[in-house]
Amino acid sequence: MKQEGTLKSATNLDVTIIDYKMVMKKENSKDIYSMDNCPIRNVLNRIGDKWSILIIDLLGSYGTLRFNELNHHIGSISQKMLTVTLKMLEADGLVTRKLYPQIPPKVEYTLTEMGKSMLPSVAMLKDWASENMPAILKSRAQYSNQGHLETDKKPD
Repeated sequence: MKQEGTLKSATNLDVTIIDYKMVMKKENSKDIYSMDNCPIRNVLNRIGDKWSILIIDLLGSYGTLRFNELNHHIGSISQKMLTVTLKMLEADGLVTRKLYPQIPPKVEYTLTEMGKSMLPSVAMLKDWASENMPAILKSRAQYSNQGHLETDKKPD
């Protein structure tokens, strides 16, 4: 039975908030980044996929969007992947889903306050990516031309 004040870790183990904070306070801990409850790893595993940050950014820009509007803005995402990603963001408390009981069903998605708190970090990432993309593309091309990428090698 789950006690009040517990968190669910990535490995489905109950970790009390007090235990979690004690672990996170350990300074100079060599294995903090390899732990299941490492905040960096845990968060990046969820939002570091191909679509989550795009969805958070879109909802931050537009406020509330319906499923098909999100799908239209992203363009290259399958309906299944959009559904899975939205469910994960909802499970993490970053997005809320509002279902209107009508035919056809109308579903809207909005960022929660916690989701909105990510927007400054997302904006910084967008700015950094825009500023550095030319240099990154140039570096990738140079790296590829030196034969470092397996996918660029031609079969014998």
